[in-house]
Amino acid sequence: MKRTGQLKVLLLGASFNTRNMGVGALAAGSVKCVRSAFPEAEIGLLDYAKKGEFVNYMLQGREILIKLVNMRFSKKLYLSNNIAILLAVAAAARLMPGKLGRKLISGNDTLREIDSASIAASIAGGDSFSSIYGMGRFFYVALPQLLIILMGKPLVQLPQTYGPFTNGLAKAVAGFILANSDAVYSRDYQGIEEVKELIGIKGGSDKVRFCHDVAFVLDPARPEGYSAEGTSFDGAGEAPCTVGFNVSGLLYMGGYSRDNMFGLKVDYKRLVNEIIEFLITNKRAQVVLIPHVFGGDEHPESDTEACRKVYESLKSTHGGRLTMVTGSFDQAGIKHIIGKCDFFIGSRMHACIAALSQCIPAVPIAYSRKFIGVMETIGAQDYVADPCALDSEGVIRVIDKAFEERAAISKRLKDEMPAVKEGVLRLFKTMNIEAI
Repeated sequence: MKRTGQLKVLLLGASFNTRNMGVGALAAGSVKCVRSAFPEAEIGLLDYAKKGEFVNYMLQGREILIKLVNMRFSKKLYLSNNIAILLAVAAAARLMPGKLGRKLISGNDTLREIDSASIAASIAGGDSFSSIYGMGRFFYVALPQLLIILMGKPLVQLPQTYGPFTNGLAKAVAGFILANSDAVYSRDYQGIEEVKELIGIKGGSDKVRFCHDVAFVLDPARPEGYSAEGTSFDGAGEAPCTVGFNVSGLLYMGGYSRDNMFGLKVDYKRLVNEIIEFLITNKRAQVVLIPHVFGGDEHPESDTEACRKVYESLKSTHGGRLTMVTGSFDQAGIKHIIGKCDFFIGSRMHACIAALSQCIPAVPIAYSRKFIGVMETIGAQDYVADPCALDSEGVIRVIDKAFEERAAISKRLKDEMPAVKEGVLRLFKTMNIEAI
């Protein structure tokens, strides 16, 4: 496909209208990468939502108008933008010759928007192109990609984690999508080999490539205002070290199944308390609880609620050195807050990336292989604390090691991070879109 006129990029699996700052960071990073390569490109989001709308996004002082092209993941099959209807109409249009097929496409608002795109780029929430979260989540991100393929549009997989695919159907569908993608980027080295094996590529291939996570290039921005309960948090407290601690609401509730879905060897709630006790008592640190997924008690996986429960249970004991950040933030605002810490511990990977990209040493409390894969790409794999393999003492040993080596880690990050970010910003330049 040779491009004529303005480039229009449709992003899949990323959203700004979300409580999850990791998903927001992926959207922001992707937009920045597109505009770095093509400053005048038109950008749209293909996402599930009840209504379409325009998002005004600020990128380096310039406002970008981004259109949300909404689909529905619903049992209401009478909706013209229901993903099942969209797939059926696209399939019918593909089978029909000439004008009949074009008429079907032009008669559907959502398909018409897809048809006007130059290229589609999927990031699948970073780690949802997998069966680890269940088949419902897998098809949630897979069906729009199948739609793009049916529409005959070029499809690129942005840097993400692929698999594991423990279900045979998921593995077959993923293999079909990846085989029909024009380029596949993995944010970890293991993913490159697994994708090549899945789609039958042997030896070298330009189709499957490595690129760091796009969230590394997200720009922090001081939020209009935020508050903190407990000890004031201004990045210059009396404690020798300010430690940001992201507590995951998803792990706090035991995963979506609520029964230790990810197979942790430790009780996560108890582990959080033990880590805080260790940091305050042994390291004399100030601990700041920082959510990365927002929402009230109606959203059980909210980090806000998990941090609140931890704070309320420990403030009487550690109130002098324990803080909880409160308020609502976007992905840039929460990255700014994380940037005020000296050291970071997080169970949300993009909370850790927000720290690392600002050269702040971070220890992920991992629950999937995505953590070790991403940390390996910056030479920090030794600082991943995996509670699926370690007991609480083992987790704390990893934290202790990283804490004591934080000055050296920070120096190494300062040396390496410019090249990491430069590589990410070249993402769309490496695609050779003119030839796709």
